[in-house]
Amino acid sequence: MFLETIEEEQAAGRVAEIYDKQKAQLGFVMEAAKCFTARPDLLPIYTDFSDSIRAGFSLGVREWRLITLIAAKHIPSTYCSHVYGKQLIADLGSKEAVLAVQRDFRTAGLSDRDVEMLAYAETIAQDASRISQVDIDRLRGVGFSDRQICDIALCAAFRCFVSRFFDAMGAGTETAFIDDDAEFRTTMSVGRSP
Repeated sequence: MFLETIEEEQAAGRVAEIYDKQKAQLGFVMEAAKCFTARPDLLPIYTDFSDSIRAGFSLGVREWRLITLIAAKHIPSTYCSHVYGKQLIADLGSKEAVLAVQRDFRTAGLSDRDVEMLAYAETIAQDASRISQVDIDRLRGVGFSDRQICDIALCAAFRCFVSRFFDAMGAGTETAFIDDDAEFRTTMSVGRSP
């Protein structure tokens, strides 16, 4: 980490509560959480905002992870690619399926609906000013509601913000998210070395 942040033993109040919850879930506190304590008031704000976005997300966890993986690839964020790539193994059934999506989701055997969703997320991560009514019509054409389209955009744009912040703060990928498989590790390393 480039800046001073709150370590576990220094945490108090809401920061301590958030750290304790994350440690109970993962066994450790992620550097992604610690980043927001360079300004201690930010972690509770970020946590509440992130939890609210996820609680109201109109698509599934699998879709959240797919959108995040594709956005992270184009940011580029090694941290988020490793975290979400690892989580997607169970969602997609194998490391090979995740690798295929990471390399080119258009040829990875996904449904037309998934491909349109990820094409939209990819454009948002690369240059959202290129989005036009044609993109929205394509999403509607494969069955997405306007709320779902909003949520795809929100998920991809949210990832752009937080991933860039993590890199700017110097957050490193925790070893728990770095796969033992060299090919998987190399493919997920899209930006800064883990």
